[in-house]
Amino acid sequence: MPAITMSKKPDKVKNWITGTEYDETLQSSALPGRCSRDRCVGSIMGTQPDRKQAAPKTKEEVLTQAKEFIDEYFASFQPPNKSAHQKRWSETSSAIEAKGTYDLTTEELTFGAKLAWRNASRCIGRIQWSKLQLFDARDVNTAQGIFDAMCKHITYATNKGNLRSTITVFRPRQDGLPDHRIWNAQVIRYAGYKMDDGSIVGDPAGVEFTEVCMNLGWKPKYGRFDVLPLVISVAGADPVVFDIPQDLVMEVDIAHPTNKKLAELDLKWFALPAIANMALDVGGIEFPASPFNGWYMGTEIGSRDFCDVARYNLLEPIAEKLGLDTMSNSSLWKDRALVEINVAVLHSFQSKGVTITDHHSASESFMTHLQKERKARGGCPGDWVWLVPPMSSSITEVFHQELLLYKLRPSYEYQTPAWLTHVWEKDRGMVKKKRIPFKTLSKAVMFSSHLWSRALARRVKCTILFASETGRSESFADNLLDMIKPYFNAKVVCMEDYKVSDLCGESLLLVVTSTFGNGDPPVNGETFDKDLKEMIKNSLPLIESGQSGKNKSVKKSQVSPMNGKGTDANNNNNDINNNNNNNRNNKNNNTNGLGNMKYSVFALGSKAYPHFAEFGKTVDRCLSDLGATRVHKVGEGDELHGQEHSFDTWAGAVVEAACKSYNIVPDKESKYKKETSRKAVQAWTPETYRLVPQSQTSNPDLCTALSDIHNRKVVSCGLKERTQLQGQDSDRQTILVELDTGGKPELTYAPGDHVAIFPENDPDLVDGILQRLVDNPPYNSVVALETCDMSAREENRESWSPVTRFPACSIRMALTSFLDVTTPPTQSLLKIYATQAKDASHKKKLEELATNPDKYEQWRSDKLPDLLHVLSEFPSIQLTSSLVLAQLPVLRQRYYSISSSPSMYPGAIHATVAVLEYRMSDDGPLHKGVCSTWLNRCALGTGLPCTVRPAPSFHLPTDPSLPVVMVGPGTGIASFRSFWQQRMHDRQNMTSQQRDKLGPMVLYFGCRQSDKDDIYGKETQKLKIENVLQDVHTAFSREPGQKKMYVQDMLRENAPEVLDLIVKQSGHFYVCGDVTMADDVKKSLEQILQDKGDMSRAEAETFMQELRSSGRYHEDIFGTGFKTPASRGKEETRPETSMQRRRDDVDDKLDGKICPSKTCSIS
Repeated sequence: MPAITMSKKPDKVKNWITGTEYDETLQSSALPGRCSRDRCVGSIMGTQPDRKQAAPKTKEEVLTQAKEFIDEYFASFQPPNKSAHQKRWSETSSAIEAKGTYDLTTEELTFGAKLAWRNASRCIGRIQWSKLQLFDARDVNTAQGIFDAMCKHITYATNKGNLRSTITVFRPRQDGLPDHRIWNAQVIRYAGYKMDDGSIVGDPAGVEFTEVCMNLGWKPKYGRFDVLPLVISVAGADPVVFDIPQDLVMEVDIAHPTNKKLAELDLKWFALPAIANMALDVGGIEFPASPFNGWYMGTEIGSRDFCDVARYNLLEPIAEKLGLDTMSNSSLWKDRALVEINVAVLHSFQSKGVTITDHHSASESFMTHLQKERKARGGCPGDWVWLVPPMSSSITEVFHQELLLYKLRPSYEYQTPAWLTHVWEKDRGMVKKKRIPFKTLSKAVMFSSHLWSRALARRVKCTILFASETGRSESFADNLLDMIKPYFNAKVVCMEDYKVSDLCGESLLLVVTSTFGNGDPPVNGETFDKDLKEMIKNSLPLIESGQSGKNKSVKKSQVSPMNGKGTDANNNNNDINNNNNNNRNNKNNNTNGLGNMKYSVFALGSKAYPHFAEFGKTVDRCLSDLGATRVHKVGEGDELHGQEHSFDTWAGAVVEAACKSYNIVPDKESKYKKETSRKAVQAWTPETYRLVPQSQTSNPDLCTALSDIHNRKVVSCGLKERTQLQGQDSDRQTILVELDTGGKPELTYAPGDHVAIFPENDPDLVDGILQRLVDNPPYNSVVALETCDMSAREENRESWSPVTRFPACSIRMALTSFLDVTTPPTQSLLKIYATQAKDASHKKKLEELATNPDKYEQWRSDKLPDLLHVLSEFPSIQLTSSLVLAQLPVLRQRYYSISSSPSMYPGAIHATVAVLEYRMSDDGPLHKGVCSTWLNRCALGTGLPCTVRPAPSFHLPTDPSLPVVMVGPGTGIASFRSFWQQRMHDRQNMTSQQRDKLGPMVLYFGCRQSDKDDIYGKETQKLKIENVLQDVHTAFSREPGQKKMYVQDMLRENAPEVLDLIVKQSGHFYVCGDVTMADDVKKSLEQILQDKGDMSRAEAETFMQELRSSGRYHEDIFGTGFKTPASRGKEETRPETSMQRRRDDVDDKLDGKICPSKTCSIS
């Protein structure tokens, strides 16, 4: 490797694949190394410390290194804060002069820990350096306290397999005091036992430390995979031994995806790779106890841990299980065995959902990191010997990349093993093992790191977060990126891939998010929502004392700890105005929280819901409460009217406000053009996309493809049974679908959860679209969609890359299973269609619809056109296969409330499905629900792609003695069937005394007529006789000879019972069905509280708020986004309430829930 030169002229390094060279200018900041011009020690392991163990640095060293670090820390702020910089250095230098040291703030320590990882020349995964989470434990001064902190570290970092890069930092090295030390080399490691015959059982790398543990009183188990204890010493005292609780250590059993014999080796490995014996050196201060972790590259386990001769040395046993000839090296049995054990490791970790990366991906990520570092810092230190993967070396790009090895500070430093330097207490033998039971963590770790990331380029960083169920928010986020990237260093990130702790390092944050259900986050925003609420919860003392960047305290009721919904949606605008005033009054009060961050939120939703766009508004409030500055007010996009126009308006205003806030002057020609938000228009042209035939002859596995597309595990369920639930004379269909899960763990559920079914489009519709494609593609041959890099084309070179939104497949499969051909096209897509229309009148009409929100919404709601209807209305559109594959939205799963109990029907899922068919006018085309009609026509035994979505806020109460009131008209009864089945199963397994203690379960159901629509009437009456249900109240809206009754009428008729169950007996109230009904039921309950509970209106509203915040009021609701002209006419002539009209005219016109917060247009 090239030797380090300290000359002024930087060394050049070359990539031998691309031939590119660049000057390594960062090496000018390097510390003196051990290499010279005639001697290179780059291949030496180098695990010994560079300086004397535990020797404190001199005052001069601390002063110099502190100055360098403080300068680098404040240089990371954009814009720079010179006054704060000068003040901090004055404080630091004074402290060093007085006592030879100083205290780093948590923010500085976090910055230093991240920078040390960035500088770590032996780490191939450094691209993640800015995402390191730091836990500040410098005030912990007991062995027990350190152990407790390590348990928290393991729990947080493991994260149920979704590993998080984490460091916990304990007390720094102090002059005259012995160090705090964790004696282990790794936090989790397997023991190694040297037997009497010289053989080793377990991990040979752990033999020496295992003997230390045994001498300290630890009892060996003599197994191959025994987790070693933590050995901790504090301030020079003799060490204490702590067993790590077994439930904290996640382990993965190793199995090969195809060769089952490999499992006979009984191999396993732990999930969390955490270094425990290195010291963190930041700003002249050393931290000898600072354990940290990332996650594994597969070859670290498969090649090194399992196959190194000095480790488990399993290469030959593996080869034997694989049936390889081990007699000759020329058979390459070693190479083949090495590949297969690495395949097994990756397969096993991925199957269990544990974070791991393969060595090819790791190499690619490092090369990306290298490119970024060249631009940001002028280079990147790299130890080539360590960075090149231990297998397939020459086919990774890093093998062909010249690197310079040099050292920078901050850094992680090797230390002499603690047992070699420890001075034992006089006249004391080995300490006895102290066995400490692990206590369940009572409080989540507060995300308190306050870090400003170093700017990567001249432009200020901007992160655009999105969360979406249907892909709409993601599309808007991409459009926003196009608008803002000329002025900011911007990137788009999905919320599920973002760590809330990184908020502290953001400069500008823009959020685009939809809402799921009754104000809840989408699936890929759930973790972000939970972590943000925890951040708020743990910050409340700071917020209320005015230390989070606000002077005005925040009411605790603004964000409910149960669901985060605002308690007063009508006061939202006032909250925004107040928070803006707070921001203006506290620009300099940013010592805590997110005071240095600026942000804005665009919230998508449907005004059919009482909690319109609530999740986006909740995010907005939370960020404001944490001290961030709102750069522009929250934007709102209503699915029912002009959502794209609303986004364009908000986006243009946000870009303008952000530029003004950071003193950025845009080019006159490109100032905030709204047209740039139409990414789809610019993204597709006939020249920029092409279809490439593939050598494979068969389509990909459907569930595997859907798992990749939707970023969640999709598995197949067999259609076991289908039962018609409506009466014989009914003109409608509701079916009970029974699915066979085969006991798959991915389909584990609880009563109240949802099953997501991934449907197929109507084959007649697909055939009609295929016939309209003008390029006559081979419909059934496997093709891949590719896109051209236009910048490359401008340079007179071709550069095509695959489009990865779905895998290579036939066009028929894409239109059948992957693409949405029924949802009305967006205005952006209509604008593309206009470019392909040959008839001038068609082009004009399409352009008008694409640019006029009012006319578009009218056209959309009147016709609800699918793709084939659009082509019929505008037949001159020249539709190509590349346009279809590139621009149609992804076909989304439909959610159904599960109608069965897993206890009563193990291995099965039941769903209650209303089959949707309707016309928008008497002579209009027939519209069919995508999923419901597919389920109704599927042959029994068909495999249906499914997942389960938990609904924890709609589960039965944990205390079965509490009353349960269930309100669900129509198919809203679906989830309650799972409730009463669970209750029946519980009763069957109880004693009579236990059954007597069960709280009453009461059902309120509504439908049209008893002989046609009481879909579970016989079942519920039998359950009432058996005392599973204490009461069943059914409201009929069209029963001959009876007045119209609806569920809210039935509630009012039984007001005393309702009041007793909910108020006096503290029962739980469940509502399932469409949003209008749910709102009317809530109002009816409020009226009951006033009429029968002697409450004022304000008291009733407060009680309802408390009922919701305490988790006793549960809603599983969905909206409807259309009405037929016939139903509109009825509404104009009938005097009933809006709820009554919708129950009669729109009930069951829902093909599952695409997203309960979204309107289900023609689902």
